[in-house]
Amino acid sequence: MPIIRLFTSESVCAGHPDKICDAISDAIVDAALTQDPHSRTGIETVAGANKIALFGEIKTSADLNFEKIARDTVKRLGYTVPAWGFSQESEFNNDVHQQSPEIALGVDQDGAGDQGMMFGYACQETPELMPLPIALAHALARRIDEARESGELAWLRPDGKAQVTIRYEDEQPVAVEKLVLAVAHAEDATAEQVRSDAIAKIVEPVLERYKFALPGDENITINGTGLWHIPGPESDAGLTGRKIVVDTYGGYARVGGGAFSGKDPSKVDRSGAYAARYVAKNIVASGLATKCEVGLAYVIGQPKPLMQTIDCFGTASVSDEELHAFKDKLIDTSVKGIIDTLDLARPIYSATSAYGHFGKADLPWEKIAS
Repeated sequence: MPIIRLFTSESVCAGHPDKICDAISDAIVDAALTQDPHSRTGIETVAGANKIALFGEIKTSADLNFEKIARDTVKRLGYTVPAWGFSQESEFNNDVHQQSPEIALGVDQDGAGDQGMMFGYACQETPELMPLPIALAHALARRIDEARESGELAWLRPDGKAQVTIRYEDEQPVAVEKLVLAVAHAEDATAEQVRSDAIAKIVEPVLERYKFALPGDENITINGTGLWHIPGPESDAGLTGRKIVVDTYGGYARVGGGAFSGKDPSKVDRSGAYAARYVAKNIVASGLATKCEVGLAYVIGQPKPLMQTIDCFGTASVSDEELHAFKDKLIDTSVKGIIDTLDLARPIYSATSAYGHFGKADLPWEKIAS
């Protein structure tokens, strides 16, 4: 008899309140890096009913219009109707201050911007070498947004969630067991229309792409409460960095101690996690293992990690010594080494603020080294 287990991951749309905040924070990071590649940022955004607020610290020579960046981002994400209780017209407050000189002292010497541990993971379950549950959840969330932005489903409003449960047999994914979508919609769209359209226009195309069949109708939930009219922070406040599991591996692998968005690459919460994914993905892509988790840990002000681990869960085809030699040849895991190897001191971070930070082929930590 096969060993059977279920695993569930979720993702959220770009208009989810927490993702609005991630998008604003990363738009500020990108704007700063565009003018000053040496910018240091730790930007936290809060979004609530008719309110947008910025907190955190920055050190940059860039001339930034924080309010315009925030309002333009909110508008881009589809919040253009004040009646929803949140829009680009919402009240704005900026409490960002200069970076602490104690932090700057270490970072300016190419040291880590904070202590912490980071993990990267890769496996052979999908073409992007990501776990299947989170890959499907991201694809569904992205498809919800595409259907809204294109006008294909005109009743959709920004905000939404996707959740996928995968059935594994002997550690191999074999079926989509259960599927949940939550989508904000116009008042004149009936629950029946929302359900039928969501299955036909969102769920079916994504599952076809990944070559999986629909679960039974009783295992598909669309809007568990029956309706959802008001999207965004009017219904649920948002905060930068609150979707760490969505941003990484959907709970399938270990999660580090810090969020990513709003931080420049001197912050190893971000760059260290990207380096760990880069190593893990290249190990799997090179055929050295079928799944791999890489761990790094840093101390503030010091350039090199004080921990480096590689765990292939018994799937490695080479020794531990060879795996570490492969890592050392692939990338220097000092802070400067990561930033230089992956070319991180540039405005690439807005692309990470929705649908996860991993599995997107055009990002530098997703590249397969030649």
